[in-house]
Amino acid sequence: MNPIDQRIVSCLVANARSSYADVGKVVGLSAPAVKRRVDRLLGTGVLRGFTAVVDPEALGWGTEAFVEVHCRGNVAPSRIRARLEPLPEVVAAYTVTGAADAIVHLRAADIHQLETALERLRGLDIVDRTVSTVVLSRLLERPPVPGE
Repeated sequence: MNPIDQRIVSCLVANARSSYADVGKVVGLSAPAVKRRVDRLLGTGVLRGFTAVVDPEALGWGTEAFVEVHCRGNVAPSRIRARLEPLPEVVAAYTVTGAADAIVHLRAADIHQLETALERLRGLDIVDRTVSTVVLSRLLERPPVPGE
């Protein structure tokens, strides 16, 4: 990625609905040139798509937790993912270093749904134990900024 590509990505992160012409005005390129670069950035995986940013709380999913998952034995990441995918409250999952095998981000409508989701998570055949941390408030959340 060169500096122009970084500026294009920055424009799209700030407003994914920007037209190629609008982005072109910012970066000094024509709309077709911006489109070619965006297509290339999509093709190489720098850009993975365009989406709306939704406030989960506004949709009724305001209760969150991060859960350390400790597995029984040596479990491959692909197997962990396969077990977590059917749980609708799992919004993200990561393999990590340290004592836990994975960190799971849960989102639920309320504390009761969160408890039910935790029970289902703990009931998975690969899970030995979990350690949960419920989110009280979101202090900072920001998208990555190219070149910084």
